[in-house]
Amino acid sequence: MAFDMYGPMTGSAAWMMTSRWNLSHLVLLFAMWVVMMAGMMLPSAAPAFLLYASVIRKSPEGARTPAHVYAFAGGYLLVWTVFSLVATVLQRLLAGWLLLSPMMDAQDSKFGGALLIVAGIFQFTPFKRACLESCRSPAEFITRHWRAGVAGGFHLGVAHGLFCLGCCWALMMLLFVGGVMNLWWIAALTVFVLLEKLAPFGAQGGRFSGLPIAGVGVWSLLRGFGVFG
Repeated sequence: MAFDMYGPMTGSAAWMMTSRWNLSHLVLLFAMWVVMMAGMMLPSAAPAFLLYASVIRKSPEGARTPAHVYAFAGGYLLVWTVFSLVATVLQRLLAGWLLLSPMMDAQDSKFGGALLIVAGIFQFTPFKRACLESCRSPAEFITRHWRAGVAGGFHLGVAHGLFCLGCCWALMMLLFVGGVMNLWWIAALTVFVLLEKLAPFGAQGGRFSGLPIAGVGVWSLLRGFGVFG
C-alpha cells in the first residue's frame, strides 16, 4: 500500500483517495493501523514475551506454555488495537480538517510543529520515565504484576501494553508528521522505540532526544507563522 501511494494509486491504496468514506473504507483504515502497530511494537515487547515463556515453562503450568504466551501477546495487542481505533478516528478528523495531506502527513507545518513539540516535551516527563522503566525491566514487571493461569497471562499482556502505550503514544502521533504511509519514517520510529527500550543507553538517549524533537517542532511552528519567510 505504501509503495502504491507513490505510484498511480490504482492498486491496494486507491481506496484511501476516495472523497466519500463509508464503513468499508474505515474498516480498511482501521486494519491498516492494527497491522502497522503490531509490526512496530511487537519487536520491542519480544524480551517480555520470551521471559514470560521461560517462567511459565519452569512452573507447574509448563505444559500450557503456548496458551499462556498467546494470552500475554493477545492482551498486549488488544491495547494497541484500541489505540488503532482511536488513531483511525483521529486520522479521519484531521483529514476532514485539512490538516493531513493525501499522503497522510501533516500539510500544515504549524500542526506538525505542535505535534513535535508535544512529543519532545513528553520525553522529559516523569510519566514517560516510569512507563519506559517498566518496559525496560520485564523481569521486575512480571514479578510485580504476576497472576497465575492463562487469564493471568492476558492480564499481564494488557498491563504491559498499557505501560508501552504510556511510553510511546506521543512517538506514534509523529506518524502524522512524517507520513502514515512513509515506510522510512515508520522504520525510523520503530528503530527509535527499540533502542529506547532495549539499548543500554536507551533511557538517557530517549530523554535527551526530546531536545532535538522539540527543537525541530519549534522551527516548524515558526516557519508555519512565516518567521523564516
